[in-house]
Amino acid sequence: MNSNLEQFQLKYQKGQELLDRGQYRSSVQTLEEAKSLINPSSRLGGDVQLSLVTAYQGIGKIDDAIAICEELTRHPNLEIRQQSQRILYILKAPQLKRPEAWMTKIPTHNNQETGNSRYLQAKPAKKLPEKPPLELEDMSKMDTKENGFIVLALGLFVIILGYLIWLY
Repeated sequence: MNSNLEQFQLKYQKGQELLDRGQYRSSVQTLEEAKSLINPSSRLGGDVQLSLVTAYQGIGKIDDAIAICEELTRHPNLEIRQQSQRILYILKAPQLKRPEAWMTKIPTHNNQETGNSRYLQAKPAKKLPEKPPLELEDMSKMDTKENGFIVLALGLFVIILGYLIWLY
């Protein structure tokens, strides 16, 4: 029994790693193996099935992902049920069509020969405005005669502050 749990943990962890790297087909295979090693009604069984939903989405098998989610809406664990209901809502939502202007054509070697193109979503590149170089001024050439006002204002501030302190 303990050996099955260890094998499950290894398969589940490997499946998660593959899923995180975007290797969805390998992830489906590994997670299915993990699922066969555990009770699907347990919390871990629910977790592995939720990961399978994501992996099936990654390979475009939305119907399989929806079928698993529908099963999980009757799972004994409340958290698994709630999470599967949220995912199921998203999976069944209507797909919005993206305008072709939002897509960027990326030619591949195979696509060039057949005339087909593959679209990927991309943001248009923004050009940053060039900043002019900073110009430093020589302080010895500045007119400092007008700074007398600042000295006078600072002096008055010190006198008023001193008077207020003397009152307290």
